[in-house]
Amino acid sequence: MSDKTADDKLNTLLADYMVFYQKLRNYHWNVKGSEFFKLHEKFEEAYNEAADFADDIAERILARGSRPASTMAEFINTATLDEDRSVPTAEEMVANLVSDIETLNGRTSSLIPEIEETGDRATANLLDDIIDAQDERLWMFRTFLAE
Repeated sequence: MSDKTADDKLNTLLADYMVFYQKLRNYHWNVKGSEFFKLHEKFEEAYNEAADFADDIAERILARGSRPASTMAEFINTATLDEDRSVPTAEEMVANLVSDIETLNGRTSSLIPEIEETGDRATANLLDDIIDAQDERLWMFRTFLAE
């Protein structure tokens, strides 16, 4: 791991969730084709969940005594996930989201031991809960791609 503090890493995770949230909004607004009704609804569920995760992470950063990133510029400059300025096909959208969730879960999982070392079980528990929720969404999106 890098020499960033745990709070800096939480801010990076927050920024990644904000980029992920906006990607989901982009896909929700722009999905087309025979999968429109199914994916339009699922993308909305996912962006609402991502917004909740971002809010929870920001609140934990505050509870730890640090300042959460809070502007679009901070999110873009801090995030490790990339925006998607294109309008991919429905299948490409889901494949992109699968990749992002895998990345988010990997980063979240690797952060938990560091958070635990600080004695902050509340944040570690939150991160565990996020991974659990994202694992279910990941399974659903992977199943969609297997059609």
